[in-house]
Parts: sequence; C-alpha cells; structure tokens
Amino acid sequence: MRNDWVPASAALLVTGAMALALASLLTPTGSSGSETLQLVRENDNRWLAVSAIYFLAAAMLILGLPSVLVLVPGPGRYVGMSAVVALAIGFIGIAGYAMLLVFLRALVVTDAIRDKSINAVTEEAGLLVFLYGWIVAFYLGELLLGVALLRAGSVPRWIPLLMLLHVLMLPLGALLPNAVSKWSILVFGLAFAGIGIRSANPAPTLRPR
Repeated sequence: MRNDWVPASAALLVTGAMALALASLLTPTGSSGSETLQLVRENDNRWLAVSAIYFLAAAMLILGLPSVLVLVPGPGRYVGMSAVVALAIGFIGIAGYAMLLVFLRALVVTDAIRDKSINAVTEEAGLLVFLYGWIVAFYLGELLLGVALLRAGSVPRWIPLLMLLHVLMLPLGALLPNAVSKWSILVFGLAFAGIGIRSANPAPTLRPR
C-alpha cells in the first residue's frame, strides 16, 4: 500500500496540535458566569478569532489522525485504532465547542443572555452530558495512544510519556495553579507535534516488544 498521503496527514496533525494549543492559551476565561460574559463583551473579536482557530484545529487534527496508525503496527494496532476512534470523537467535540463559543458570543453581543441565566445554562444536564462525554473521549484517546506508542516503541519515549502526563494533569487540575493548568495544553501540543514529525519520517522500531 502506498503511503504518499502520510506526510500531508502528519503535517496537518502537527499544525492542528499547535493551533489547538494557541486557541486554548488565547481563550479568555472567567471564574464565574458573569465574569465570562463580561470578557466576551470586552473581547468579542478575540472570542470570534479563538472560535475559528478551535474549529480549524479540530479539522486539521481529524485529518491528521490517519498518520498516527503508521506508528502502531503489529499487536498494538488494535489499541492504536481504538485510540484514534476516541480521539476522533474528542476532536469532533472541539469543533462543536468552537460553534458553541460562536453562539455564546452572538447571544452576548445581542444582549440575549443575562448574567444569571448563563449559570443556569452551564448547569443544564443535557449540555453537561455532551461536554463530559467529549472530554472523556479526548483524554481516553490520548491515554490509549500513549500506551500503544509505549508498547510499539516506534517513537522516542518522551512522546508517550508527555501524553500520559497530560492525562494525569486532568484529575490534578484542581490542585494546580490556574496558570499551570492553562499552559498544560502545551504538553499535548508538543507530544502530538512529535508524533506528526516521526510519522512523516519513520525510523526503525526503537524498542522492540
């Protein structure tokens, strides 16, 4: 089978990971619903730009996922494929999150939503189910891919270890300073950039299993 598409897919994976990190760092965040609404009012153009970056990042990451499979041959391929499916769901969720941000901005700039109502919206059960489902899929896919890459030994060990570290930061997020939690997305971006670079320039298995 020809793999001429792998470099293009790998480039999209790297670009998407960097774009996701950029969008996450640029997103204005507030400690409460009213504070978030105020941030949207004051930075509506920035909010729109961040939403666009999130959407583009999701599209590029989805198109970059096939390049991951070349790094998990043999028995670990099934774990790798499961990781890719879970990550695809997570990345689709990022695209949905981008559209949700655009919709929130539209509600704010037209004064269609008030400070008190935003808290009720964010606590709505249906919305929470979708949001938590997306987050679980995202981190589960990252965890499975980290394990698959460790087993395959096809990338330097620091790449899957960074992925596992990023997953570990999720339950520890409440204990970490806000700045550390916000910048933890760089761990994800660096790990996926390494995956993309290695899949575009495959090397012999580093650590046979």
